[in-house]
Amino acid sequence: MTEEPEITPPEVAAPEITSEATPAITDTPPDRLAANPRSPFYDGDLLERGVGIVFDGVERTNVDEYCVSEGWVKVAAGKSKDRFGMPLTIKLKGKVEPYFRS
Repeated sequence: MTEEPEITPPEVAAPEITSEATPAITDTPPDRLAANPRSPFYDGDLLERGVGIVFDGVERTNVDEYCVSEGWVKVAAGKSKDRFGMPLTIKLKGKVEPYFRS
């Protein structure tokens, strides 16, 4: 019988953790943020800090989600609910200016 050489998998180096991987707290709010925990853009730490929105020159307190680069906010449409019990939202387009309240 011939002996086959033992094959070992190559060792993979662990990725280095840099300061880019862990963002520091800045005074600039993110480009997109949602208040709904089901959203991939939800960030509880930023919401606890307090984020305000000025939409078309008027401060809005009922914004559920916003995107600065695309220029829209989502606000609740009255007391209407969808079939899952979540509030229906309307997307409004205009100039979005987020800021931290604290």
